[in-house]
Amino acid sequence: MKQVLLSSAINRLSPRPTPLPQAGEGSKIAVLLALVALALPTHAADLAAGRDIFATRCASCHQVGPSARAAFGPQLNALNGRRAGDTAGYRYSDAMKTSKVVWNDDTLRAFLQSPGKVVPGTRMRFWGMSNARQIDDLLAYLRTFQ
Repeated sequence: MKQVLLSSAINRLSPRPTPLPQAGEGSKIAVLLALVALALPTHAADLAAGRDIFATRCASCHQVGPSARAAFGPQLNALNGRRAGDTAGYRYSDAMKTSKVVWNDDTLRAFLQSPGKVVPGTRMRFWGMSNARQIDDLLAYLRTFQ
């Protein structure tokens, strides 16, 4: 009798394993939403911040907008999809002309981080940017001139 009572008491005090939920429609949707959230940018780009970054880091050499022209550097209108070294009115380095780089968010991001790694021998005198948020803001600003 003591053994039965002891066994009964142990069973009541022992945590019982909680069954795992089955993969129903609700959990599949939750997983899908989590994956979508991971694929989204971590922040919305800030166009005003991008404009300020352009003004302080790029505008001394580059221009954008309706009256943009090549200056110390090429104008940056309609940059996405453009081949590097292929803008009329600017004399590019041989390295840039032969690079075969086509500008898109990925190539621009890499170039802004380290121009010399993307196009070795580029004449662009820029040490690069390491702040991902600033790069995203700048790219969003440049896309407004597409």
